[in-house]
Amino acid sequence: MSFSGNAKIAGVIGWPVGHSLSPRLHGYWLDQYGIDGSYIPLAVEPQNLAEALCALPKLGFVGANLTAPHKEAAFDLVDHVDDIAARIGAVNTIVVLRDGSLEGRNTDGYGFIESLSASTDLQTIKDKPVVVLGAGGAARSIIVALQNYGTGSIRLTNRTLGRTERMREEIKGDIDVVRWDQRAEALKGAMLLVNTTTLGMSGQPPLELELDNLPTKAIVNDIVYSPLETNLLAKAIERGNLTVDGVGMLLHQARPGFSAWFEREPEVTDALRAYVLDRIGS
Repeated sequence: MSFSGNAKIAGVIGWPVGHSLSPRLHGYWLDQYGIDGSYIPLAVEPQNLAEALCALPKLGFVGANLTAPHKEAAFDLVDHVDDIAARIGAVNTIVVLRDGSLEGRNTDGYGFIESLSASTDLQTIKDKPVVVLGAGGAARSIIVALQNYGTGSIRLTNRTLGRTERMREEIKGDIDVVRWDQRAEALKGAMLLVNTTTLGMSGQPPLELELDNLPTKAIVNDIVYSPLETNLLAKAIERGNLTVDGVGMLLHQARPGFSAWFEREPEVTDALRAYVLDRIGS
């Protein structure tokens, strides 16, 4: 990676941030394209986020990514937000504009759709019902992306019913709230199942969900990537469903930011996937 006094600098802001794969991912592209730039991890405590964001243009940064727990807080701290971020209410990408102001964007939904498109025929979910597990920030991004694409009704279920109902009210559109204890029933006729919860992630409780009601032609996507093959995906593969793991979303959501900061449209390749998976340990 070339790095000079004229280098463009971006980074990822989180607390903690040591687990983030973004420096490895963006570093790969910087090396591959011979760009004079750097992408660095920035460990920022929540109470210091506003000050850190204000410092970005002063320190010559071209932008940054936001990871937990800063995505929703950053939404209220940037100068402008794009339409998608406005609907989601969270920011995962910041671009420093020429006048020094900060524009907040959300590329998680883009990464989700691009990952699905790379692995499946999206026409199979056009105007068809889908089931989304979880009501956190990732779920919000994915629901908005699915609505923009044009799926049918979205059956949303989460362990906390009140949070699910609030999400429906805020996002609006064709969203049906399903009680957590009725999640298996919600799978009837669905052509896509997406798990956005931490259930099934390494070190977390398992996701308990029987798939008997899910059509075998349905797509099953788990945005978890540690482990790469979750128990949900293993069960789906066993019964013949097409599955999509969480790595694709991670890789594709990074593309718009890299393009905005370093003025080069990056590619998601098998080599990049292998490079990132080597860090995950899969």
